[in-house]
Amino acid sequence: MAPVAIRDVRKSFGTVEVIHGVNVDITDGEFVILVGPSGCGKSTLLRMIAGLEQISMGDILIGDRVVNNVPPKERDIAMVFQNYALYPHMTVHDNMGFSLKLRRTDKQVIKQRVGEAAEILGLTPLLDRYPRQLSGGQRQRVAMGRAIVRDPQVFLFDEPLSNLDAKLRVAMRTEIKELHQRLSTTTVYVTHDQIEAMTMADKIVVMHDGVVEQIGAPLDLYDTPHNLFVAGFIGSPAMNFLDGKVVRDNGAWFEMDGGRRLPLSPDTAAKDGQTVVYGIRPEHLHASDTGTEVEVSVVEPTGAELQVFAKIEGHDIVAVLRERLPLKPGETVRLEPDMELIHLFDKGSGKRI
Repeated sequence: MAPVAIRDVRKSFGTVEVIHGVNVDITDGEFVILVGPSGCGKSTLLRMIAGLEQISMGDILIGDRVVNNVPPKERDIAMVFQNYALYPHMTVHDNMGFSLKLRRTDKQVIKQRVGEAAEILGLTPLLDRYPRQLSGGQRQRVAMGRAIVRDPQVFLFDEPLSNLDAKLRVAMRTEIKELHQRLSTTTVYVTHDQIEAMTMADKIVVMHDGVVEQIGAPLDLYDTPHNLFVAGFIGSPAMNFLDGKVVRDNGAWFEMDGGRRLPLSPDTAAKDGQTVVYGIRPEHLHASDTGTEVEVSVVEPTGAELQVFAKIEGHDIVAVLRERLPLKPGETVRLEPDMELIHLFDKGSGKRI
C-alpha cells in the first residue's frame, strides 16, 4: 500500500492541452473515484498514473517515489480494465497467475496466491474453466483476481462495470467495496456514473474539461457543491435550476424572469438584485397546500417514490415525492422546497453563494 500524489499534472496532445494542472492527494489505503462526463480527462489521468500515457508537465508520486519516467511494470500497480483483457486460451487459474509466471515466481507460490484470491472472490469452483465459459460478472472477478495476486501498492480501475447489466453492476460495486475493505489497498477508480462514485468512494474527484471542479467526501459534494457543474452532476435525478434574481422586499425572495417568487432564507448571502441560479434537488421538494403551483407534465411511479415532472414559468422541474398522489398530466400541484436545502449560485461565475 502507498499514497499517490498528483502534482500540477498537465497533458497535451500536440498543441492541445487536455489536462490542465491537476492536483490530487490520495492517502494510503484510500478509495478515490475520478468521475465526470465523457471527455473530461479522467481516464487519461488514470493512464498517466499507470504509466500508459506520458506526462507533459508536473509529477506523479507513488509512495515517496516520482514515477514520471518509471515503466508501468516497475510502478507496483495493478490495473483492471473495462473489457477484462483475459487470455481466451488460458484457464481462470492461468489468467490469474500469469503475471507472476512472467516474473518467474515459484509455482507453489503462484498456486497459493491464486487460491487465496479465488477464495476471496468466490472463484474457487471456476479455476479450471476458460473465459468463454464464464458470465460477464465472473470474468470481471477474474480480472480483479489477476490484480489481487500481484499484491500491488495501488489498484487502478478503468470503468470496470460499464459492460455489465444494471443488476449485476449493483452487485459488483458492492463486491469491489467489500474487497477494498478487506485488503485496504490504495485504489483509484474511474467512472462516468455518479451513483457508483457516491456509493463506493471515500473521496470523489469531480472532473470537467480537464480541470478538477471539486474534491471531497460523497455527501460533502452532495450537500455543498462548489459550483453549478458539480451541483448538476452529483445527484439523481439532477438538481433543478431556475434563473432569476434575489429581491429583498419584506423578506428575501427569488424572483423568476416571469415575476413568480419563491421564498428564501433571510440569512442568504445573496445581495438585493443579484442575478442568480436557484437550485433545489428533486427530493427536497414536497407537496404542500402553501407551496408554489406547478403544472404536471409526466408522472412516473417507481414504487417507493413518485417522480413528478412539471413546468413552472416555462422551466422544467422534477420532484421526487414519497406520497402516492393521484396526479395526472395537465393538472396542477403545489410544491414547497425545504428552505434549509435551497442552493443559490452566481449567474456569472457559476459559483455557490
